[in-house]
Amino acid sequence: MNGDDPRDGEGTAQTPTDSELSARLRRLETQIERKRPQAAPDPSSRPRNGGSSSLGQAMTLSTEFVAGVIAGGILGWIVDHVFGTKPWGLIVLLMLGFVAGVYNVMRVSGFAAARPVRRDRQEP
Repeated sequence: MNGDDPRDGEGTAQTPTDSELSARLRRLETQIERKRPQAAPDPSSRPRNGGSSSLGQAMTLSTEFVAGVIAGGILGWIVDHVFGTKPWGLIVLLMLGFVAGVYNVMRVSGFAAARPVRRDRQEP
């Protein structure tokens, strides 16, 4: 112990007064606030006029998915009709439409963001 701590019994320092403790507490709070990173704004307190609502986002995501499946189905039907490959063109392109719909939902929701290209390898 350093001798200034009243708990060690050896020091002659007096216990701080309430005003001194309050001042120390205010200084500590100020130091903590300076070092704390800025928090992201609370989503419940953001303004509603510029952003889309949850219902709007759900409609966008479902439309992206359904559009991919329908486009795959229509293209599959056309391929089957033109080339006479019933039902394989419809099956294959319907599955590709499903995959495209899932990818579009992930892209729109931000789950599948574009990854940056790494240039750490040197060309030979």
